[in-house]
Amino acid sequence: MLDASQVIDTLAQRGIEPDATQRKTIAALVALLRAPSRRAHSANGLTTHRGVYCHGLPGRGKSLVVDTVFELASCRKRRLHFHEFLREMNRRFVAEPRGDDRLGSVSRQWLDGTELLCFDEFHVHDIADAFLMGRFLDTALGLGTRVVLTSNYAPGALLPDPEFHERFLPTIEQIERGFTVIHFDGARDYRFGGEAAELQRFFAPLDPSSGDALRAIFRRHEGDVDLEPVTVSAAGRPLLARAAGAALLWADFESLCVASRSHLDYLDLAGQWHGLILDNVRTEWLKQAHTLQRLVWLVDIFYDRKRALFIASDQPIEAALAGLEGAHDLSRTLSRLAEMQSRAYRCTFDNTLDSTLDSTRGSTLGEAAV
Repeated sequence: MLDASQVIDTLAQRGIEPDATQRKTIAALVALLRAPSRRAHSANGLTTHRGVYCHGLPGRGKSLVVDTVFELASCRKRRLHFHEFLREMNRRFVAEPRGDDRLGSVSRQWLDGTELLCFDEFHVHDIADAFLMGRFLDTALGLGTRVVLTSNYAPGALLPDPEFHERFLPTIEQIERGFTVIHFDGARDYRFGGEAAELQRFFAPLDPSSGDALRAIFRRHEGDVDLEPVTVSAAGRPLLARAAGAALLWADFESLCVASRSHLDYLDLAGQWHGLILDNVRTEWLKQAHTLQRLVWLVDIFYDRKRALFIASDQPIEAALAGLEGAHDLSRTLSRLAEMQSRAYRCTFDNTLDSTLDSTRGSTLGEAAV
């Protein structure tokens, strides 16, 4: 049975000393895992909490604690980004036969066998997602599934659109009543100020030296793969890229974010490649709300999948994004971009690069032996 000391020891091995809020969250998560698998009632007849809801500004350690507990939990579990969940649910809903409660039926199928469910970056910005989440949470809690949510929003700030907010109040009240709600209110964003990664990842301005650096990154990993335009598939639609290797895709910002794309495209790309070179990012394009929102989605998804992101822009990306409006959760994007440039960001691309270098070394040693 998992206890708090195991979680704290695991964090200590990674050089992390949890603060007071993180320790409170660890205790709540451990208590949740120890609770009976079905709805239980305390001695006074009140239903015990069936979930934990962690909210606060970006980079305060919400996902760090939740992911650590998730790794250590020995139960049937699922952890995924909210975009990925919506994609899966919508696919199932379209295929589900018509009936009186299609959402409930799809939710029960999706939850089958899951004892612990963790959503990262939970949010509700439109009424369609609100209806889906309301019914899904009803079903999950009714089945006794333990639910953990991390969010930049307090429960009462979900679906802020005044036209629809009142219709989501029953679900908000359900979260406030049935979850342990913890506010991460620290002043420090832990993602900023980390030691820079060994391999530079962001480049500005858009000059020949940036182009040379991107070619060197691609060649370092992909070897002799042709540097020529290629059409790849993103969620079933064609995407013209500058080059595509086994693990690294090189594409222009105009094709990926200025053109009409959705989070489904980025989920598919992150599933196909371990890294992305996002080239030719121009500040002027970022002033368009839809373009900026697509960049936010792209960063969210590649960060969540722990993919590498290399960016070439006309000015440093943080400066290009500073003060812009028109997209949800832009502060989270800046926080994540800071971490993605640091040594602390452990991405799957680094693992593939290590494997390639090991293979090359082995081949060289073999040739020398001959």
